Amino acid sequence: MKNAYKIIVVLLAATLLNCKSNTNAHSHDGQENHTHVSDNISETTNDYFGNYDLEDATYGTKTRVTITKDSRIMVTNSLPNHETGSFPNPGNPNTISAQNKTYTFPLNPVYTGKSQWMREPGIALNGIKFEPQTAEVVVCETGENYRVEAIQDIIDLGLDFNHAHVQPTGAYHYHGTPTSMIEKMGTGKDIIHIGFAHDGFPIYYSKSGKYKPSFELLDGNREGEDCTYDNPKEHLDIAVGGHHDGSFGSDYEYVDGLGDLDECNGVVVDGQYMYFVTKEFPYVGRCVMGEVSLDSNQGGPPSGQQGGGRPSASQIFKQMDANKDGKLSRTETQGPLKEDFSTIDINKDTYISIEELENASKGNNQRPQGGKPQGRRN
Repeated sequence: MKNAYKIIVVLLAATLLNCKSNTNAHSHDGQENHTHVSDNISETTNDYFGNYDLEDATYGTKTRVTITKDSRIMVTNSLPNHETGSFPNPGNPNTISAQNKTYTFPLNPVYTGKSQWMREPGIALNGIKFEPQTAEVVVCETGENYRVEAIQDIIDLGLDFNHAHVQPTGAYHYHGTPTSMIEKMGTGKDIIHIGFAHDGFPIYYSKSGKYKPSFELLDGNREGEDCTYDNPKEHLDIAVGGHHDGSFGSDYEYVDGLGDLDECNGVVVDGQYMYFVTKEFPYVGRCVMGEVSLDSNQGGPPSGQQGGGRPSASQIFKQMDANKDGKLSRTETQGPLKEDFSTIDINKDTYISIEELENASKGNNQRPQGGKPQGRRN
């Protein structure tokens, strides 16, 4: 049991370290690099599995990928190479700005068959990150917390036609299908290569929706009274009662074999494992099935964490505590922590405290001092 608790935190640690222009035509010839130049774009590529440069003067995009013996290294300013919506907008007050990112992907990915939750599962070919979940939470006075999906109709999060918006840092990121990138970089084929996951396996999109996810909406109704959503600029009363309609991530459950794709939205095609971005939930997979090193670069450490290495239990707790109330509800947790929630929740108050998480990380199966739920900080 002690080792099991340590494994939980190790797995969590790996997750937390963690104007239009012309359409391009691509050609390829073995492993050589190829260049296409238009009025606005200079692009060097061999189907995006080798070395390539992607630059777009109209949008300021600068992305370079270099292949080494063991790695695929992407250096990018994370500016999209396509049209976006207007930012700031009423639902998103932030402005797109250049970033300074270096991503390293395994050149020879190793499939484990064990899902590992990832806040940021992968990066698009143009250097824009995929980050399907949000930090937005609806909190109920009766104790329930519901993490809001990006693609829903109850709260305006300012997503544009690319299912993307902007973080306070200026980082533009995709929550779903990168529509304009697919239109611009895609070929006439149905299956389009659009990125790489952090475990090194490629990410694709099927225009026909050939591969279906294996998630479905839960039966029954949600519970919760006097529920609200707050951000620095607005306060909303939210009625969470009623059937599970997909507004919250907890509205869905994974059903093995329901569709073509596994719980990470992956599938083996012609003997090769790959992920798909889909029009249906989860849109972008929220986990990976391959090996990811604890020090893998996911675009920089989470807020409050400096440098690389394994984050502590307190850093994991801070990252997952979306509503900052000093305790973790089952809805806020992910991956192995969610699976072992009842075991870690020693005092059975339906929340995980920082003391309980630290005890789990040390392999201690003891009730924390006091044994009472922690009150909200706000």
